Amino acid sequence: MTTKKVSTESLVERLSEISSWVSSSQDLEQLLELILETATGILNAKAGSILLLESRSQNLVFKAATGEKKQQLKSFTIKLGQGIAGHVAQTGEPILIADVSNDALWDNSISHSLRFETQSIACVPMQIDGEVVGVLEVIDKIDGSPLHASDLDHLSVFSEVAARAIKNAKRFERVHREYHDLREELASKHQIIGKSRALKRITTEALKVANSNTSTLVLGESGTGKELLARLIHRASPRKEGPLVVLNCAALQETLLEAELFGYEKGAFTGALKRKIGKFELADGGTIFLDEIGEMSAGMQAKLLRVLQEGVFYRVGGNDSISVDVRVISATNRDISQEVKEGTFREDLFYRLNIVTIQMPSLRERKEDIALLADYFLDEFRRERGLPNLKLSDQAIQRMLKYDWPGNIRELSNAIERAVVMGDGQTISPEDLPIFNSQTCDTGLEVGLTLKEALNRFKKEFISLNLDHTDGNRSKAAKLMGIQRTYLSRLISKYGLR
Repeated sequence: MTTKKVSTESLVERLSEISSWVSSSQDLEQLLELILETATGILNAKAGSILLLESRSQNLVFKAATGEKKQQLKSFTIKLGQGIAGHVAQTGEPILIADVSNDALWDNSISHSLRFETQSIACVPMQIDGEVVGVLEVIDKIDGSPLHASDLDHLSVFSEVAARAIKNAKRFERVHREYHDLREELASKHQIIGKSRALKRITTEALKVANSNTSTLVLGESGTGKELLARLIHRASPRKEGPLVVLNCAALQETLLEAELFGYEKGAFTGALKRKIGKFELADGGTIFLDEIGEMSAGMQAKLLRVLQEGVFYRVGGNDSISVDVRVISATNRDISQEVKEGTFREDLFYRLNIVTIQMPSLRERKEDIALLADYFLDEFRRERGLPNLKLSDQAIQRMLKYDWPGNIRELSNAIERAVVMGDGQTISPEDLPIFNSQTCDTGLEVGLTLKEALNRFKKEFISLNLDHTDGNRSKAAKLMGIQRTYLSRLISKYGLR
């Protein structure tokens, strides 16, 4: 009685230890070895093995083994239905055989090859969601006595733990594969295309910057690929395994921007039903890219400067300081140095962000890349639309080379997409390209207007032009102008446009 009680307590203790490993470890082979060694130890068995069923070959392969012949055993495979292990895998029913010499299921080919005498076997299936994925078996007692019914019960408990370990390992493998595939897909979608001298220059600068933690300011017109450059810097940096978090500062009002950047505590304001982690926390160990930094209000500029200076911040409504390790890359299409002179952008923040500046060239400065970019976008839209034979005519390419592309690469991408949709599915002609003369926009500018009045009039006309061009589709118009749809909606309301 005493011996059995100690054995049960030992079983519970070891299973508890193994369960903690199963929930946290991703090393399947190590886990299976641990489970098997514990099972054979608890049952005082002479040898044991775990065999997994390969779905393609329908063979059982030895993944873990104990005993003096364990290394040689791993070179064998068992067909589904072959011998005791094959029968258990096929039927899903556990088996205990006290004397294998008198049992018809016994296949002695492996024992004979290894010169390993066997008297009794306990074998149980391992199942995941009702499907057999392998078997766990033990052979004989060390003292020479046969295995008995209680051993089969204990072995079934270990088989459940092993099945859970296998299920977790498959989930980890699937998640890792999906993560890897997603990274590859994102990398392919966010690559910088071109061979021009201007592009090579900024790529070289970006790779130099990547090896440091230096704050970097990327300047350039809308649609030149400032975010792509930030992604290149991140991927080439020691932080590449960390997150890259992107935030467009122009898309949010000051209070919302603060909550997005730094997060907030539950109850910090109406609608804050639970704590939210901000972008700076999400970017810990990686990079944060702040696009359209020039749109940031004076109050928000002060808060961002304090974070960059002190290295800590507080969630909205929170009292606990938070410290993170984040590399900051920012970008703007404005003349930020002029805004510093005019006092609309903080000089101290500018110098914090502007340790290194990279100026993105406009598309008209790298016209030798237009054909390459057009082919790249065309190939992308060909796959999406299922038009493998669609091509650009020479005349269409010549028209693109003569155009100045005020919307830069974003405008080129939109132009190709529109041509694919509106074309005949065979050849894109110049007429399919939505390239319009920039003078189509009548700004209505006149002497006597203040700068603010002139800018507002231009913005109103420019927004109207793009809305007309996209048949009132705000998402497409915002994409064409290089701004967020929410920001466009605010401008539409501001200027009373419909």
